[in-house]
Amino acid sequence: MRSRLFLAALVVAGTAVIAGHAGPAAPAARGSRFAPVAARSIPVPQNDPFYQPPAGYQKTSVGTVLRSRPVQVAVFGILPQSVQAWQLLFRTTAYNGAPMASVTTVLRPTGAAPNAIVSYQIAEDSSAPECAPSYELRLGINPQAAANQAELLLADSLVGGGFAVSIPDYEGFQGDFGAPRQPGYVVLDGLRAAQSFHPLGLPGSSAPAALWGYSGGSLASGWAAQLQPAYAPKLNLRGVAVGGFLAVPENTVKAINGGLFAGLLASTIPGVLKTNPAFNATVQKYLTPTGKAALAKGASQCEGNNVPQFAFGNLNKYLKIPLASFLALPVVNSSLAALNLGTATPKAPLFVYQAVHDEVVPIPGVDAAVANYCQHGDSVTYTRDELSEHVTLGMIGAPAAFSWLVQRLKSNQAPHGCTTSTVLSMDLTWSALVQIPAFLIADILGILGGGGGIL
Repeated sequence: MRSRLFLAALVVAGTAVIAGHAGPAAPAARGSRFAPVAARSIPVPQNDPFYQPPAGYQKTSVGTVLRSRPVQVAVFGILPQSVQAWQLLFRTTAYNGAPMASVTTVLRPTGAAPNAIVSYQIAEDSSAPECAPSYELRLGINPQAAANQAELLLADSLVGGGFAVSIPDYEGFQGDFGAPRQPGYVVLDGLRAAQSFHPLGLPGSSAPAALWGYSGGSLASGWAAQLQPAYAPKLNLRGVAVGGFLAVPENTVKAINGGLFAGLLASTIPGVLKTNPAFNATVQKYLTPTGKAALAKGASQCEGNNVPQFAFGNLNKYLKIPLASFLALPVVNSSLAALNLGTATPKAPLFVYQAVHDEVVPIPGVDAAVANYCQHGDSVTYTRDELSEHVTLGMIGAPAAFSWLVQRLKSNQAPHGCTTSTVLSMDLTWSALVQIPAFLIADILGILGGGGGIL
């Protein structure tokens, strides 16, 4: 299992740089599970009737499964994964408290029924509806979202460990990146929906649950962790693992502006504008025509296209006033501050891993969020990695996060106390240095032979 997680995490790092009716599971592709398949026509979410909730759904309770269908998931749309998978349309709550519906893609092992579930939040980092995991992970599509493809392999590793997995569309149908609270509601209700979905084989609402997310996925996981005590108090949430913890989005705006990952701004800002009319009005007031065109382009694409196309873009060239002055505007300042995590304390144990020299998510904001959690809670394990940066920690930190989650899901006793450690590297040990090459060779041979690989 450790070998497979390393391979999955390596693909995460490399890809990030390149920037119905419940029925039986869809049959696996014949021959090798990684045999490519021909592309087929799959409608985008806005044209797919499955995503439209039935009349009167608003009167159902949160977490109610409104519709389901079996699906096949694949990496890059052509490499089918050997898991049983369904999509669930379920009732949840929008950022403003109104009823809404969303979709989660749920996975289960092909063997024994799982007794625990992990909600894995993919770093969607996009504002276009077709960037949602439920679409991007389908077999036969032409994917745009690099993170969706790479992080499916980490979700597969969890399935390989015997767990059910929920991969929610936490941005909803409109691509509401950065909406406050809404990601947490969707994550938690996605878990409730999965627990009640009999084909998954979970032991109902008492099933142990955990959350995991890196980078943009950590923002959704963080919201879910903070909201869970009040919104889903009966959920048996055993632990939350977050890496590249996007605790203070304003810091990320400043850090990546003008740099290699500047395209993430074009990809995500349009989503923030959708749920905040005052912020939207202010942005439109100060954007130049070039800036408006750039945001319109970014809103129509996933991060896999936006990151390379807008690399090294600078907001100072798109605004009528300097970025520093724009961020100091009261509406802008308060809107971004409303997205900060660390203002409420999760009850579930936390595992936080962060690169000290993270060029996308500066560590001071993470330090502050963890300090606040520790001041009001008693179960945070925080590891700061000296050698990694944002992308490489997705590889280096994943095995530790996976192991911690497994430990939490198998134990009834929550760890107590807050610990912070700064290490040279989260996986720089003699055993790892010897094993990693062997792990990669074994998995590559397994993939080529059709008998090994991710699971």
